[in-house]
Amino acid sequence: MHVGILTGGGDCPGLNAVIRAVTLSLVRQCGARVTGIERGFHGLVERRSRPLAPADVAHILAEGGTILGTHNACDPFRWQGADRSADALDYARSLGLDALVVIGGDGTMDIAHRIGQLGLPVVGVPKTIDNDLPATERTFGFDSAVAVVAEALDRVATTARSHGRVMIVETMGRYAGWIALAGGMAGGADAILLPELPFSVDAVATFAKARERDNGCTLVCIAEGARAEGQGLVVRETIASSPDPLRLGGVGGWLQQQLQPRLDSEVRSTLLGHTQRGGTPTAYDRVLATRFGWAAAELVREGRFGRMVVLRGEEIDSVEIAGIAGRSRPVPPDHPLLRAARDTGVMLGH
Repeated sequence: MHVGILTGGGDCPGLNAVIRAVTLSLVRQCGARVTGIERGFHGLVERRSRPLAPADVAHILAEGGTILGTHNACDPFRWQGADRSADALDYARSLGLDALVVIGGDGTMDIAHRIGQLGLPVVGVPKTIDNDLPATERTFGFDSAVAVVAEALDRVATTARSHGRVMIVETMGRYAGWIALAGGMAGGADAILLPELPFSVDAVATFAKARERDNGCTLVCIAEGARAEGQGLVVRETIASSPDPLRLGGVGGWLQQQLQPRLDSEVRSTLLGHTQRGGTPTAYDRVLATRFGWAAAELVREGRFGRMVVLRGEEIDSVEIAGIAGRSRPVPPDHPLLRAARDTGVMLGH
């Protein structure tokens, strides 16, 4: 058996742990050959790969990023104005691949599903720091990103208290607020603003004004996809060639400009950006990524293709990729963490 593996979309902590687990499981359990496709689907189109042996992955568990590289814009079905899916499939056949393990988010799973329909058996592994894939309770990389947010909030809180400031910390997350919600709760944010709950600038200002009087400072955690009532998303740039052309970012700075004239306190904003993607994975993400990689190898060994591994409770399961492709999972309005936030005095935009 000859199995390919690739990492698509953005990088995140834990990718190497999956690569390691898939490779070690397949080689040791069934003597398979494993080939790493470099830079995601771009490697299939541009014919770039390299063999993976146990020695190649033995010491990568704790490394951030991906040893194979990734690409967040290469869709073989529409790459640089042309459909290159036939080229991608031809290269897979020339390598003699019997199956392909694809690690990525919703866009990557959509491409994997279509590649599978062309005849290359695929197995998916859910990856996104945003934690917004349906059918799985967690995606690896999320815990690591939340840890970065919590530490950042801890750090800006000390300067907020020292100067009596309003400090705004902007997180990633695209159109879902999981990172801001969990990170904000872990970091003791006074206000958490999410894409799922459009906020009132007046209400945030009133809240900060009261804290200005009673507590001296306010800590705000805002997701990049959050928006004020009656306002659109704050878009940093548009990349037409990307599967998701909108690059969000800057809503924290926008909120700073709206709040400053209404408050006596100084208002500052911090954009965490790609610090949430980088660095070594947390212990939780290392374990989850290893479990996902092992489960993906099991699906390959059993010939159960067209499926993506998922976490349900404490158990690893799998679902059809067709039901995942192109879909996302926002924070539901009745989520227990939202209720916990409200009941402990966290302001959620109103």
